[in-house]
Amino acid sequence: MPTYEQILTSLSTRCDEVESLKDRGCNDSQIQNPTGKKWIITNKRVTNRKKVTGVETNKPKPEEITQIQPQKLRLNLRSGQPQSFDLKFKRAEDYPIDLYYLMDLSYSMKDDLENVKNLGTSLMLEMKKITSDFHIGFGSFVEKTVMPYISTTPSKLLNPCTGDQNCTSPFSYKNVLSLTSDGNMFNSLVGKQQISGNLDSPEGGFDAIMQVAVCGKEIGWRNVTRLLVFSTDAGFHFAGDGKLGGIVLPNDGKCHLEDNVYTMSHYYDYPSIAHLVQKLSDNNIQTIFAVTEEFQPVYQELKNLIPKSAVGTLSANSSNVINLIIDAYNSLSSEVILDNSKLPEGVEIEYKSQCKNGVVNDKDDGRKCSNISIGDEVNFNITVTSKGCPNEGKSETIKIKPLGFTEEVEIILNFICDCQCQNNDVVKKSEKCSLNGTFECGACRCFEGRVGRNCECSSNDMATDDMDQTCRKDNSTDICSNNGECVCGTCECKKRPNPEERYSGQFCECDNFNCDRSENKLCGGNGRCVCRECICDPMWSGRACDCSLDNSTCLATNKQICNGRGRCECGVCKCTDPKFQGPTCETCPTCPGVCAEHKLCVQCRAFGTGEKMKTCKEECSYFNLITVKDRNKLPQPNDYPYPVMHCKERDANDCWFYYTYAVNDTEREVHVVDKLDCPSGPDIIPIVAGVVAGIVLIGLALLLIWKLLMIIHDRREFAKFEKEKMNAKWDTGENPIYKSAVTTVVNPKYEGKC
Repeated sequence: MPTYEQILTSLSTRCDEVESLKDRGCNDSQIQNPTGKKWIITNKRVTNRKKVTGVETNKPKPEEITQIQPQKLRLNLRSGQPQSFDLKFKRAEDYPIDLYYLMDLSYSMKDDLENVKNLGTSLMLEMKKITSDFHIGFGSFVEKTVMPYISTTPSKLLNPCTGDQNCTSPFSYKNVLSLTSDGNMFNSLVGKQQISGNLDSPEGGFDAIMQVAVCGKEIGWRNVTRLLVFSTDAGFHFAGDGKLGGIVLPNDGKCHLEDNVYTMSHYYDYPSIAHLVQKLSDNNIQTIFAVTEEFQPVYQELKNLIPKSAVGTLSANSSNVINLIIDAYNSLSSEVILDNSKLPEGVEIEYKSQCKNGVVNDKDDGRKCSNISIGDEVNFNITVTSKGCPNEGKSETIKIKPLGFTEEVEIILNFICDCQCQNNDVVKKSEKCSLNGTFECGACRCFEGRVGRNCECSSNDMATDDMDQTCRKDNSTDICSNNGECVCGTCECKKRPNPEERYSGQFCECDNFNCDRSENKLCGGNGRCVCRECICDPMWSGRACDCSLDNSTCLATNKQICNGRGRCECGVCKCTDPKFQGPTCETCPTCPGVCAEHKLCVQCRAFGTGEKMKTCKEECSYFNLITVKDRNKLPQPNDYPYPVMHCKERDANDCWFYYTYAVNDTEREVHVVDKLDCPSGPDIIPIVAGVVAGIVLIGLALLLIWKLLMIIHDRREFAKFEKEKMNAKWDTGENPIYKSAVTTVVNPKYEGKC
């Protein structure tokens, strides 16, 4: 027997848009058009509470404080019809806080433990400035108690430290102090703690975080702001590292504390990051990682994976831990991020936030508001839309809550999958159905073996030629235009996979999905498709309803249509002056002054310099920047059908940069050479070498000249001397006063003979 849905889809002319049904003569009273609706079930006002100094007699309990409104509502959703509601969030003043301090007690944290021993009362005093209801707890961790994370020799199990150091036995995680308002008890119990030790550098902190998150009763978490301070000076083990110790079972995410000690560290692996994120979120715990500077990058990456978490830099001995906690708390509490539970298939949700100082966010940023102070109120507009009939029309419940807070909004979703008339005025074996069917919702639902609008035919008579002829528009067309079946002489149109797409008409010759499209939208999104023709909305025209009759988009800043230099066609300016371009014909890329006008923005976006360097993002995002390697790669005037202006500008350092400016339809394009053309400075080494070489060469030249002059001078003097020597007469004459010392005597008898 055909179902109610099959009847509606087969009698396609009965199902259409309201306007189309009215055009066919349907009265409003005969049209079933169920619409979505919302009901607010619980709408308790947000708490307007001021912090009171001293003893407050009528102090509300934490569960009586309301920060989110409404708390519960019901939405009736029809496919494709969104339902919206407003959600208000207000940070309550003097809201209670639970803080659990989870500390690494490996040997490297010895000096840190001394400072933490007095943390309780000091932190109490500081937190009292924020809230009068503050609880603090303490836990410690080291590592899994198996090799190779610790030494399992008997002596090392008793005292894992070397030398004369007295250390406690290694352990995975201990809940030393459940949450309490007694700061002195914190100091007393923490003061009794001793350092332990392990072998490897990464610690087993993830095991401890998991137990703190899931052991709510043992830790003493209340339904208030929950802070977990994770203090360490090392990295962390995560899922898979347990294989080193022969541990292969994945962490089960359950509480395993006996006498406040985690007893299953040797049995279950470390949890994964995703597992921790889930458990921290489920239990509304905000995490503060207090780590040393060395491991800041590691925990910054971890913070990006864990919503509502913060990282602070811990000093070498943890002396700044109180300021770190206060700063991290202020940072976490100043941001509100909405999150929702898993949505049913076919249901979508959108957020739009109205934050402080009139800031409006949508899409992905619509979930959050930042810079919120105590007492500030922010609003969110939430839209829920269903596609089709999810979960066969059964009710579903989703929840929305601000991350890190215990309060939540419960939303009951009811899906409209049938018309209301299905259960009213039902007549079985109705005369309108030839006594062969049930009359409901104005149509016959035929009994088995009967077909036709009035169940007047037998299914055995469906294929006769006479009946088929009545299903043809004329002799040359297909039966039911090939878009349906001829049943008892009447066309029953095919059902489309998309329920919003339908065939209609006596011969199924019409449809509402084969009209012209614009921007991939049926009838440009500005009309409706009726029998393959677009019926445009007011102020729209054209075959695809893509031509706007509104001239407001063509108004220039001088209030003239297209700046008086063009005509407005379909809401877009067609510039008649070829020199002018842009959406309102106000841009002239080749006019004088264009280069100077855009110089500073090109300079700051391309090179990060110039007067607009600090405001570049706000003031200079009006064009698309494209970088090229050299001037030859810049667009040339003949490369594009639109004008291209070549510019050459100089910056404060006397460097030239080259770019082109052009307007491509409605987009502005700037091509810029990615390297500055700077005048090269003097090369010092060649100058110094040249000067030195010049001095040396000049010196040598002067020496050679001096030497040459001296040689010439000496030769002249020598020649003069020789000449004077030749001309001298005193050397051949006799000195008149000279008397020889030799006396010669001549023998008169000597005749020269021997």
